[in-house]
Amino acid sequence: MIGVAFVVGVGVISALAVSVGPLYAADRFRELREPTDAERAQIAALADPGGLDLDRIAIESVVSDDGGGGSAADGPAEVAVRGPPGRRVLFLTADVLTDLDEDVAIGLLAAEAGRVATYYAEFRAVAVGAVLATLAAVVTTLVPFESGFAAVIAVGVAAFWAGRRVQYAADARAADAVGADRVADAFERVAERRGVEPETGDWSTWFEVQPPLGDRIARLRERAADEG
Repeated sequence: MIGVAFVVGVGVISALAVSVGPLYAADRFRELREPTDAERAQIAALADPGGLDLDRIAIESVVSDDGGGGSAADGPAEVAVRGPPGRRVLFLTADVLTDLDEDVAIGLLAAEAGRVATYYAEFRAVAVGAVLATLAAVVTTLVPFESGFAAVIAVGVAAFWAGRRVQYAADARAADAVGADRVADAFERVAERRGVEPETGDWSTWFEVQPPLGDRIARLRERAADEG
């Protein structure tokens, strides 16, 4: 019974860490502030087309690397909803409101609305918890090593495959709301600002819950072409 309780505990704690951990880390290690009334109205206008409606919003200032303490000309443009249902917070960097084109900001917020609507973060937390709980069952010898190791692989592949389907469903929802090209353009613009090339998947990405950004953009482009 102790072994079973340990395995269950590993799964639950892992899921909670994945779900609540980013919210705690952002609150503790980032310089955050509440939006002004004008910013809150701007965010509401940008978020409305995608259907994102959250009262709790935190803005992170973007500081340049030139030592001048001013705003960065090409900041990270981060938009993310973190936290479990009932405790969700919309985090965004200030450059989203000051530097991005309106269409880009709408696309990013719609993408987050899609993830909220499909419970992507919650699914990811459960998937990680399931994999680690299965691994704990092998380590504690609750199941034989051979069959246990095979179970870890099977659970991992199934959970991560399903997680990708949930992410694609989230992107599809965003595309339904604001247009596939607009969401794809937003992803590409942010990648450009960060100086990265959207990668496509190969065998090394099989054990990632979230599909590579390049694959997500390609699907959105295909959807836009089919609809056009």
